Amino acid sequence: MSFIGFLILGLIAGAIAKAILPGRQGGGWFLTLILGVIGAFLGGWLGSLIFGVNLGDFFSISTWLLAIVGSIIVLLIYGAVAGRRRA
Repeated sequence: MSFIGFLILGLIAGAIAKAILPGRQGGGWFLTLILGVIGAFLGGWLGSLIFGVNLGDFFSISTWLLAIVGSIIVLLIYGAVAGRRRA
């Protein structure tokens, strides 16, 4: 998949991850989308490293699931770090 494909996938995965996570996360939608792109890269990298998943197809369910899970992980880490700073 191309870099632009991963950007689009990350933007959508970030929005889905924000909708899935309970509660209110700070940072707004723009930061959430940026973290979604980072999460898509993280999920894709970990998926190919651990599970040997081929991430070449944009419409593959495994690609989408890895991107969404990666985005959720990144959003949770950001929430933990940002929450600690506010306290």
